[in-house]
Amino acid sequence: MDPVAFDGVLVIDKPAGPTSHDIVACVRRTLSLKKVGHLGTLDPLATGVLPLVVGRATRLASLLAGASKQYDAVIRLGLITDTYDITGTVVGGADAPRPDATSAEIDGLQPSPETIAHAAAGFVGSYPQRPPPFSAKKIDGVRAYDLARRRQPVEVTPAQVTVEALTVLSIDGPRVRCRIACSSGFYIRSLAHDLGDALGCGGCLETLRRERHGPFNLQAAVPLAQIVEKSAWVATQFVPMGSLLPSIPAVVVSDQGARRVAHGNPLRVADMVPAAGLPLPNAGRVRVLDERGRLLAVADRRGDGTLHPKIVLV
Repeated sequence: MDPVAFDGVLVIDKPAGPTSHDIVACVRRTLSLKKVGHLGTLDPLATGVLPLVVGRATRLASLLAGASKQYDAVIRLGLITDTYDITGTVVGGADAPRPDATSAEIDGLQPSPETIAHAAAGFVGSYPQRPPPFSAKKIDGVRAYDLARRRQPVEVTPAQVTVEALTVLSIDGPRVRCRIACSSGFYIRSLAHDLGDALGCGGCLETLRRERHGPFNLQAAVPLAQIVEKSAWVATQFVPMGSLLPSIPAVVVSDQGARRVAHGNPLRVADMVPAAGLPLPNAGRVRVLDERGRLLAVADRRGDGTLHPKIVLV
């Protein structure tokens, strides 16, 4: 198959179990490709949208990775684990095994639906969030999960995050199902832990499904099994290069302009096709397309109207 067909984004509907790296390795092996990467990890527990950048699109990963995301999560109240999710070792919580606890005492610690909804609403907005001890964050050059596995102290620096919306969808006993729209870098496991802490009963993440990563959603996602079974069909499932980064203004260039951008040379007004593309700002990032709609580069627009290529894709 023509390797050019494998430039773009392939949105995988990740199953529970494999790591994001496992998914990348599977697609790389199935399609016989070298350049495949993901735009942000999903824990093995999680399912859903995992966009993969393939071929030349790997050069755009830094522009695509920081998009907002949306999740459907089930938080299990009453249990605290070392990983902040249900796969970890139970280390506390209202439902943790205690020889001297009566069933009435445990039942009495279950918060009311009103209390849960009020506490959940308190996580909407921007604030510093502390990542889980078992995370890929680095502490003095060492991954936090490596320290945690060695039972060494883990003090991960909080990071500023934003929750755009948090809706409690249902409450079934100790299980709280939520939909969360949040910024890049937000940990749903930390939310589960922190919500349980706010309620005084403890909590951990039980299930997680990513519904959206930036413009990529479940409707565009392909189950991993179909990738393995229908490798020849997979080329039709790619989001093409010219459709990526639609929020960035575009300019169309002539053949001469295309040759200049291929060599990383600045583009002049004369290299641009008149009246093509969207109105451009005086400065900022711009997509450079040829007259066939192919994405050639991402450039910075200067005040004098020239475009200086920063990421060249041809």
